[in-house]
Amino acid sequence: MTFTPSRLRGALSDGLLSFPITDFDAEGRFSPDSYRDRIAGFVEHGVSAVFVAGGTGEFFSLSLEEYRQICDIAVETVAGRVPVVASAGRSVADALQFTSAAERARCDGILLMPPYLTECPAEGVSDYAEAVIQKTSLPVIYYSRANGTLGAEPLSRLAERCPGRILAADLGLLRLGRPGLRGLRRVWLVHGGG
Repeated sequence: MTFTPSRLRGALSDGLLSFPITDFDAEGRFSPDSYRDRIAGFVEHGVSAVFVAGGTGEFFSLSLEEYRQICDIAVETVAGRVPVVASAGRSVADALQFTSAAERARCDGILLMPPYLTECPAEGVSDYAEAVIQKTSLPVIYYSRANGTLGAEPLSRLAERCPGRILAADLGLLRLGRPGLRGLRRVWLVHGGG
């Protein structure tokens, strides 16, 4: 990890955030060389952060070994010039394996995705997020989207249960508008699209 949480927050506040696709060859295998070139190209064009293996990067299609390679290549290629944030998600057990791999690769943060295609109350989503956040040493950006959208109050309670651990919440929250965001405490907000 090259970027402290405050430096990561600064990088996310200023500039273009990059969400690269993950390169695969004609047989559907991860293509490390073209991926390395893609990451280098983004950094050369002045992005402020690189988010790897996310929704655009086919996270839910990746094996743990592919994910490890992606994180290693991204961190090596970026070489500390901008932060590398790796996605994690699926089940709690899977998310912990992915966050551990991101830690070993020396990524700068985690973009925590909700467990997709699972409808559950906000309390269940919050419990899922807490179980992962409490076990990683990396700053976490909670991806508040689709079935995993947490409103201001549940997100504030999560931040209280995980003090200093949630760097930001990606804003599926924008649709709440100013009145819905008034109750949000202790969470810095970032909008990465959508």
